[in-house]
Amino acid sequence: MAGSLAPDDPETLAFEATVERGGSEVVLSETYFYPEGGGQPPDRGTVGGRPVRDVQTRDGAVVHALDDELEAGRTVEAAVDPAFRRYCRRAHTASHALYGAGRRLFDDIGYGGFGIAAARPERRADGTPTADEEKVRVDFTTSTTIDDATLVDLERQVNRCVWEGREVSWERLPREEALGRDDVAFNAKTEEGVGGDTVRVVEIEGWDAAACGGTHVRSTREIGPVTVLGRSNPGEGLTRVEFAVGPAGVDRRSDEKAAALEAAAALGTNVDSLPEEVERLRTEQAELEADRDELRERLLAAEVAEIAADAFERDGARWAAGVVDADALAEAVRERPDGVDVLVLASPGGRLAVGTDGDPGAGAVVEELTDAFGGGGGGSPTVAQAGGLDADGETVVAFLRDGSGDGDGGA
Repeated sequence: MAGSLAPDDPETLAFEATVERGGSEVVLSETYFYPEGGGQPPDRGTVGGRPVRDVQTRDGAVVHALDDELEAGRTVEAAVDPAFRRYCRRAHTASHALYGAGRRLFDDIGYGGFGIAAARPERRADGTPTADEEKVRVDFTTSTTIDDATLVDLERQVNRCVWEGREVSWERLPREEALGRDDVAFNAKTEEGVGGDTVRVVEIEGWDAAACGGTHVRSTREIGPVTVLGRSNPGEGLTRVEFAVGPAGVDRRSDEKAAALEAAAALGTNVDSLPEEVERLRTEQAELEADRDELRERLLAAEVAEIAADAFERDGARWAAGVVDADALAEAVRERPDGVDVLVLASPGGRLAVGTDGDPGAGAVVEELTDAFGGGGGGSPTVAQAGGLDADGETVVAFLRDGSGDGDGGA
């Protein structure tokens, strides 16, 4: 019984071993299956022809969960899924390249975690993950604001590291030696290889070094294109960057290029000029919205003036009430036209606002109307509003006029 040989020999994908513990959860005399850990999902494949559902480390042993049972003592052939292993090696190494890029771009950077999505997505014909179904994440602790421009620069730096074909190596160092190196990134909660007398350090030549127990490629050139997908904040002080590698990254980049070309064509420009064209449209939109708002204010003022011209007497005061299709009803009743003591504006859909000089109180008027039509509201003595009335605006206005003692609606 031994630990997994996969981290130190990730190229071995087929091997023979003796079943030391049988059943549906098998322990082998040796194994090249990678057990889940350090942010990397378990390998897939077969043992003795049985599909492997899961691989975990328990009490120092690598346990292979199978779809069927195997008896102890027999020798079996085992095979690791080459496509998924290749993907995990690329993705895990890409996370180190990304962190190395972060070291060059971010202030007081710290390592907050790493993970390859463990879900079993649908497979392509070649067995690799499909776009948007396998994402990789790296969590940073940094005081640097990671905005869109920073993400673009991060992606550029990572892909330069890939293109340069830097050597990737791993070795086990005495624990104190590894801990004494300022260039080695550690995260004991998420990375394997930190405990014990030695620490397994994975290094990208001249770029990054980290304590890590995962499987990796031998050269950054093997990673292939890396596409940064976005960022989020999973916890206080953490910034999560998600990315895709290989076919998933290529697909994402192609989709983004297609979207950019389509947008440029729709705007009658080219991709390089899209930022300037978008800024022009934003300025134009802001100007149009300002014109729209001014026209709405002028229209509302004209409607209020027309309502005031048809004022009526109620409870010894001069009232004006009418229906307007506006959002800011409370603002519209703050200043009443000359000669109007109480201004009530109702929307077609059951909202209203009341403005008075305090006698009667605006809240008292709202209470009278909500008592009659339901809903709820409130406000100050001079401005109050209500919503949720079981009546349209015309019904509310008619109610107020009928209560004025002038049943025909006259002034």
